[in-house]
Parts: sequence; C-alpha cells; structure tokens
Amino acid sequence: MIFLKPAFPVLLAFASVFFILLVQRRRRGPVVLATSLLCSGLVLSIFRGVLGGAVFEASAPSFLSGYPYLTLVFRADPLGVFFALITSLMWIPITVYTMGLVSENAISDEGRFYVFSSIAFGAGMGLGLAGNLFTFFVFYEILSISLYPLVIHSETDASGRAGRRYIFYSLFGGVLLFLSTLSTYRLVGDITFSAVGVFNGTHPTLTLTILFISFALGFAVKSAVMPFHGWLPQAMAAPIPANAVFVSVEAGVFGFARLVYNIYGPALVRDLNLWLPLAIAAAVTIIVASFYAIIQDDLKQRLAYSTVSQLSYVVLGIALLGPSAGVGGLIHIAHQAVMKTTLFFAAGAIFLKTGKTRISEFRGLASQMPLTMAAFSVAALGVIGFPPFAGFITKWYLATGSLEAGQTLFLLVILGSTFLNAIYFLPPIYIAFSKDLDMPTEGIGDPNLLILAPMLATALYVILLGMLPNLPYGPLKLVEMAVSMFFGG
Repeated sequence: MIFLKPAFPVLLAFASVFFILLVQRRRRGPVVLATSLLCSGLVLSIFRGVLGGAVFEASAPSFLSGYPYLTLVFRADPLGVFFALITSLMWIPITVYTMGLVSENAISDEGRFYVFSSIAFGAGMGLGLAGNLFTFFVFYEILSISLYPLVIHSETDASGRAGRRYIFYSLFGGVLLFLSTLSTYRLVGDITFSAVGVFNGTHPTLTLTILFISFALGFAVKSAVMPFHGWLPQAMAAPIPANAVFVSVEAGVFGFARLVYNIYGPALVRDLNLWLPLAIAAAVTIIVASFYAIIQDDLKQRLAYSTVSQLSYVVLGIALLGPSAGVGGLIHIAHQAVMKTTLFFAAGAIFLKTGKTRISEFRGLASQMPLTMAAFSVAALGVIGFPPFAGFITKWYLATGSLEAGQTLFLLVILGSTFLNAIYFLPPIYIAFSKDLDMPTEGIGDPNLLILAPMLATALYVILLGMLPNLPYGPLKLVEMAVSMFFGG
C-alpha cells in the first residue's frame, strides 16, 4: 500500500497549506496549531512503535520508469524518528508564539508566514522519515526553498540582502548534494539508508574521499560550519518567528548524521581517516563563532553566532565515531532546539515590549519583564552547560566521548567553549537583573499569554531534559537506540 504510517504526518503538514489559504484570517492560527498537534501525535505513535521494535516503511512509485532510485521512500528508524519528533514538537510552541505576535499586530501577512512555515516543518519531518538519499534530497530542497520567504518576510532592504545570500548558499549546497546523491547511485546502484553504510569497500579510496567531501560541503552550508556560516547571522535579521523556525537549520547537522552513519558507516569513515578533518572543522567553528558572539552587542546577532557554534557540537559528536560522543552530538539536536528557541522567543518579546535589541540597553529589564528574563536565563545557563539544564547532558557525553576516543584536544575544545559560552551569556543576565534602571516603567511588562506560555514551556523543557534525561519516552532513549545500531551495545 502506498504512503503508510510514516508518511502520514508529512502529508498532513503539506495538506494544511490548502486549509490555511481557504479559511478566514482569524482561523489560520488555530488550523496550524491543530495540524501541529496532530502531526506530533502521529510521530509520537510512530516513536512508541519504534521503541517497541516495530518497523514502519512506505514508498511511492518511481517518478520515471527505468529510474528506480527516483522513488520516495519513508522509513521510521530510530535516528529519523528522533529528528521528526523534535521537528513536530517544536512546531507547537512556535505556532502559539506566532499567534501571540499576530494578536499584537507584530507580524504582517501572517497567512504567508503560516503557509511557508507549515511547508518547512513538513519538509523537516520528511527529512527525518526519509528512507533513501533521493527522498532526503527532495525534502532538503523543499526546506531550503520554503525558508526563503520567511527570511525576506519583512520585505526590508536588510531582509532582501539576507534572502539573496541565503538562497545563494542554499543553491550551492543543494547542487553538491544532488551531484553527490547521483554519484553514490552510479557507484553502488543503491541509495537506501543502511546501518552499515551503502558502500561495500571495493571502491577506490580517492573516489570515496572526494565524494565524502562533496557531501560534507553540501551539509556544511546549512549547518553553518565555517567558512559557510555567512548566511546565518544575516538571516537572523528576519522576523522573530522565522528565527524560531530556523530550528530547521539542524537539517544540515542531521545530514551529517546520515552521511557518517547511514551512507558511509562509521567503520569506513574511520578507515578513510575522514573523521579528523570533519572534527577539526567543527572544533574551529565552535571556538571562532563563540568569539564572534562575544563581541556582538545586538542580542539577535549574539544568538546567531551562538547558533553557528552550537550546531557544530552535533557535527563534532558525530565525527568522533564513538557511542558516547554520538549520543552527545545527536541529543544536542533536541537540546539546541529547545534552548535556542527559548532564547529567540525571549528576544522577540523584549523587542516587542521595549523596541530594544542591544544588550547594553537592557539594564534593569528583569524587574520589568521577570518571567521573560527567567526563561532567557534558564536557556542561557543551559547553553553554557550548567547542571541541571539540558546543555550539561550534551557536554557530559561529548567530554566522555572525547576521552573514549583518546582525543584530549577535543575535550579541551568542549571545556574552552563552555568558558566562552559563559562570557557571552552571563553579561546579558547580569545587566538585565541590575537594579539601576535604564528603562521607563510605563508600557513594559511580560508579553501576552500566547507569547509568554510557549516561552515558559520550552524553558521548562530545558530543565526537564537536564534533570530527567532518562525518561522512558524521552528523546535520549531514541538517540541511544539509534547509536547502538551503529556501534553495538
């Protein structure tokens, strides 16, 4: 049967676009919210089945006869379900937050935003549930295209420039991914994801090395690995909701996971010694982007460079080719999603209520927006890695994984980046909680409930992911299950 269970949430997300266009303005938000809830429920049901050992797979007919690789294949493996689950669950608070901004008339043409954000989230779930490289490529490109209207949504000169740079980088990465996918099929005749990779080891080392570099460069663009990071800080000049949707840039780091684990396989990556340049690139990005974050006074730009740095935690964990490092890198996809979304929610609320974006102007802000700054502080401390917040779990696994791999240098990178994280996140908290008020007392306060509630919810999740990481149906269980498929145990 065509399009069984793993395709349902993807199809539902895309189908919601037609309802958004048909319903009245005031009903668009509820339609998107209902869709996000239904999609999350469907992915959660798949999640429970996968944990129980069930296998879900579906495919569509090939687009062209004689080209069997041009087939959409959906398969629910632990790694993919993990990514689809994070994507679908984050859609809920982002939608509620957007509804709050719409109620404040803080976002124009919300219909367009809802349409393209729904496409983006549908593509994100499609990426996670893709069973082969062709399906992955299709949804990767849909995601790239759907984010462009969100980047330029405000239609300012700055957003236009950001959009042009974004689309240039995305097209470059997309071309490389397409050529790499085609080359893989020509080499092995099969592009179905496998727990041991698709190559049988009989291909020339130089060919496999060049192909790996081509894949890596394609994924590095969306992952903002330096020097391919330039589009991300500019794109953060987009409307605040689009910044939240940029959780989808994690599609790039998820691509690295598929590349190392399902296309090449850890054993082949180790034999070809390809892990080292990948780990070095990630380590350089982690440190250099942190220094860039330190010198930014604009809050959104500081968060943007922090995002560049944090995405490479995932790449580093994958590159180290060990179970603990792999768990640390992959679980950071979830941690980065909730922590950075909370921070961007807070940044949006602060701008909405005060019109200020510069950290140096935040003195006394916590006394006026206590709940907003509490959520910001929780997420910021999580990024730094303070226990008992989510970021501590990431750094514990990455540090342990570095020691297991005998790579003390990368342990120092994790410790050094933690110090740099503190340098760029503690000052905003200190300034905001200062008693010397620079802000007027009239017209300032925490935002309306539709904006505040999702911010507090994601902040609470930052705490829960740190305090209760081993929940029976928590994301860590899926990650551990996925990693065990590649390393045993």
